[in-house]
Amino acid sequence: MQRVVIPELLDTDAGSPEEVADSLADLRWVNRWFGGVATTCSMIERVARGENGNQRLSFLEVAAGTGDTPAATRERMREQGVQLDVTLLDRAKTHLNHGNRSVVGDALALPFADNTYDLVSCGLFTHHLSPGEIVQFVSEGLRICRKAVLINDLVRDPMHLALAYAGRIFYKSRLSKHDGPASVRRSYTLAEMRELLAKTPAAKVEVRKHYMYRMAAIVWKNASS
Repeated sequence: MQRVVIPELLDTDAGSPEEVADSLADLRWVNRWFGGVATTCSMIERVARGENGNQRLSFLEVAAGTGDTPAATRERMREQGVQLDVTLLDRAKTHLNHGNRSVVGDALALPFADNTYDLVSCGLFTHHLSPGEIVQFVSEGLRICRKAVLINDLVRDPMHLALAYAGRIFYKSRLSKHDGPASVRRSYTLAEMRELLAKTPAAKVEVRKHYMYRMAAIVWKNASS
């Protein structure tokens, strides 16, 4: 199954305010029940296990939008005894929820000093990037993080595409009905992501498939960086 880049309607503002709101609600539902929050939590737990008792981590979510998924992640991790200090970054001020600590910036040129955050994370973002842009983004993330970059995205697979089409009956928004399958078609396989991440200055890369064809990639920073 070849990767095909199909523009997603939510990215192009091709909908009414009501349709956009419904599409964002669809995304919240998918992330809560189909691996979005759980996948990121599993990666944070993997990092926290090596912290020797340090259970407080600063956490930058890139392409965060309204920040619903990072907020749900923070709450779930609190139940596990890990405190996340969350900052949101998005390209547009209008996307950000002003109830959170937030920054407007470019994911490919992150506006932070080296080693600013423990973790740099993104959810359903890298499938929007070209291969070269993924290398650039992750390299930037490694520059500003102290521990790891976390990638939570979809796995491109024929069965996943079939599920994405079948799942359209549950969506409220016509934007979601289009964007769900489009997202799968433009996503990366595990092997493709490993190959791309090998081109970054990572100390180690872990890429796994999680529940409902979610990709979990932990890109560890070299401790000497």
